[in-house]
Amino acid sequence: MGTRTAEERQREIVRVARATGSVDVTALAADLGVAKETVRRDLRALEDHGLVRRTHGGAYPVESAGFETTLAFRATSQVPEKRRIAAAAAELLGDAETVFVDEGFTPQLIAEALPRDRPLTVVTASLPVAGALAEAGDTSVLLLGGRVRSGTLATVDHWTTKMLAGFVIDLAYIGANGISREHGLTTPDPAVSEVKTQAIRAARRTVFAGTHTKFGAVSFCRFAEVGALEAIVTSTLLPTAEAHRYSLLGPQVIRV
Repeated sequence: MGTRTAEERQREIVRVARATGSVDVTALAADLGVAKETVRRDLRALEDHGLVRRTHGGAYPVESAGFETTLAFRATSQVPEKRRIAAAAAELLGDAETVFVDEGFTPQLIAEALPRDRPLTVVTASLPVAGALAEAGDTSVLLLGGRVRSGTLATVDHWTTKMLAGFVIDLAYIGANGISREHGLTTPDPAVSEVKTQAIRAARRTVFAGTHTKFGAVSFCRFAEVGALEAIVTSTLLPTAEAHRYSLLGPQVIRV
């Protein structure tokens, strides 16, 4: 390996984190040929720059304007937690007849958890969501047209937002790359942000569903305030005190 500058080490750490989804202090120390304390210092520096979030014994990458995980990666990460969240979110359907389902893996799981025994119209920009529901008997699927983004397989741009603007939707299930009390709901790509903004504008009720790792994370484009949400569905890995702070801004916070 030879000796590297702190900057080179940190660049390598970010590369590995983004390629694999997380990094482990012990493994990094061995791979980089440095002490664990050096790796911990690197991770602290990277966290200060908003590039990673530290966990016990390691870190995972933060999604930013320059980096977004693919749908394929999301489908392998924190899956049991996402399934619990999706099931709880689907239970908030109430008497909604028209539902917007956002792009992303957790919303896809929500779509799959929706009841199949009653008439439902699902509006989505996500090809995987449309594909998952197209066979469901009583569900009619409206796929929003537009440019397809490769990593997430969802449509964006003016075609998508224009079509959405013509609807009144009972309930929108929204995902985000980050949610924070100060900056609201954020996502890296302005084109995606536009679609989410329009979906929330079209909906009578909005539910955010996401894993505990989304909380406190801030991405590039803000598309909603926390107060715009009727409910937040996440897991018990989000501390009770933190959940309470979000509920003070308006939404019901459901932890499963």
